[in-house]
Amino acid sequence: MRETVGAWARVPLPVRRLLAHELRSAASLGRWVLRRPPHGMGAGELAAAYTGPQTAMMYGLVFVSLIETVALSLLIPWPSVHRVVLVLDVYGVLLMLAMHAACVTRPHVVRRDGSLRIRYGALFDLTVPADAVASARVDRRYPEGRLVSLSEEGVLDLIVGSQTTVTLELNRPLPFTRPLGARAEARTIRFHADDPRALVAALRQPAPP
Repeated sequence: MRETVGAWARVPLPVRRLLAHELRSAASLGRWVLRRPPHGMGAGELAAAYTGPQTAMMYGLVFVSLIETVALSLLIPWPSVHRVVLVLDVYGVLLMLAMHAACVTRPHVVRRDGSLRIRYGALFDLTVPADAVASARVDRRYPEGRLVSLSEEGVLDLIVGSQTTVTLELNRPLPFTRPLGARAEARTIRFHADDPRALVAALRQPAPP
């Protein structure tokens, strides 16, 4: 057991985190299929979905992958190669579905204490305390860059479907962890919510006593 733990510790951190992301996404696929309640939700808390801009594209990719799988099964004459390609294609389709399921079952959450949990599937998870938020507003933008982008000024963009719809101005730098494990700090957070007005309104409500 100790040797197993030691061997796992020697695996590079980005690889370990990617494997953990895949396992959590697979669990989310099961939660999605079984129609279980959203992950990490408590009574009286608001779930804010963010999958709207990417849903059509995700299903489109799955459809294209299925067509490719059928086409390759007809074109590849060697059974052994066909089996390998089939396994890889099926794994790819399941991985895409699992990533989407993780986004559906892990929404943003406005908690009863006024804090906000910002997520993107199993890849990103950041809790913003209520007392760290200076202001929140609906603010649609179309930034360029990867899913998680941080500018030199400390602006963190969590981009879904090439857009963000909510901007949080913070009153202090907030540390966060990137998907592959690197640490950084944000002073402003911009992210997407399908219903940004409802999320901003919930954040502006006073915390219960």
